[in-house]
Amino acid sequence: MYRVWVTKNLGKGTKLACYAPEIVAEKDFTHLNEEGSAAMVNVGDKPQTQRTATASGKLRMSPETRARVLVGNVPKGNVVEVARIAGIQAAKRTAELIPLCHPLPLSHIDVRVEPNQNGLCVTASASCTGQTGVEIEALTATSVALLTLYDMCKALEKGMEITNVRLESKSGGRSDWQRLD
Repeated sequence: MYRVWVTKNLGKGTKLACYAPEIVAEKDFTHLNEEGSAAMVNVGDKPQTQRTATASGKLRMSPETRARVLVGNVPKGNVVEVARIAGIQAAKRTAELIPLCHPLPLSHIDVRVEPNQNGLCVTASASCTGQTGVEIEALTATSVALLTLYDMCKALEKGMEITNVRLESKSGGRSDWQRLD
């Protein structure tokens, strides 16, 4: 079985065990089998629980481009609604896009696009009752919504930047988690 070693933060992030003398925990790397080949995790014995996850990301753009998006003055149409629908579709198809990701019976997906100081922020939430979490579905919805926004606005501005795609929270399963910053 392949393992991942968690080490103390030694300044510039977590180091691999071969470079860090202080291993503080050892965890199985769940997506590898005994031979080290990629494998889908068997969740058959796990109980079904209510699972939720929220992810977010940002699209940096000029104030002029953001203003045009917000008033609906973009050549390709209603950018925000198309991005929301793209994010919802992506969450539903996550298992087709991400190798080793389980297909899940999603019960709810919500994708929101809101203005922020430097452009737009996308927040996606997903939920299901199942044997594995929906973190990847929320992250996929966020990422595809951001890519759709970029695609629909690139005629106005090519220098936009997708940033800070990250998991914000998850609940259900063995543990809950919430980003604190």
